[in-house]
Amino acid sequence: MSTEERREQLRAALIDAAEAAIVQGGLGALKARDLAREVGCALGAIYTVFPDLDALILSVNLRTLHLFERAITAVRTATAEGGGAPGPEAAIGDLVRLAVSYQRFAIENPTRWRALFQHRMAAMPPDWYMREQVRLFRHIEAPLAVLRPDLAGAERALLARTLFSATHGIVSLGLDEKLMTLSEPVLRGQIETAVTALGRGLTANAATHSEETP
Repeated sequence: MSTEERREQLRAALIDAAEAAIVQGGLGALKARDLAREVGCALGAIYTVFPDLDALILSVNLRTLHLFERAITAVRTATAEGGGAPGPEAAIGDLVRLAVSYQRFAIENPTRWRALFQHRMAAMPPDWYMREQVRLFRHIEAPLAVLRPDLAGAERALLARTLFSATHGIVSLGLDEKLMTLSEPVLRGQIETAVTALGRGLTANAATHSEETP
């Protein structure tokens, strides 16, 4: 086995071990010494394949983003297979299903989900990680393009982030154990109500804009 192959093998083993630690005990359970012991390498060997623990955590979080993308892709595929014209009500329904799938993912993968937001870096995340985030937001942008066809791409991307932030806020507060944790049906009802209202508001804004445009 070549040196590069051994490096890749160690890298994959460290990501696996870090992922297992986060799934089991959250971000706080991730310790470099424990990882080295788990994969059977020297402590310093970790930093021959990762510059720091931030890079390792981002690699685990990338797996989480891919896992979430598989979940929402399934939602959008099922919607597309349902047929029908992609009108405003269908687009609103799509947004609601995406939001509910986010709630479900957070409930089913609590430690993975929290690690995405608890991880803080001194610098901006690398470009490859930011590109993955942008790609995920495009799933939200697609139905928004139906609701607000008048918006430019950059405006629609910003709107997608705003809608995600609203959904994330509802889910975060609803699942916060320090507050009053809501049952899954109640939380789902809140999400459906809020996203439907936002979607219909966007439709109304688009109609008003169309009437005002000469």
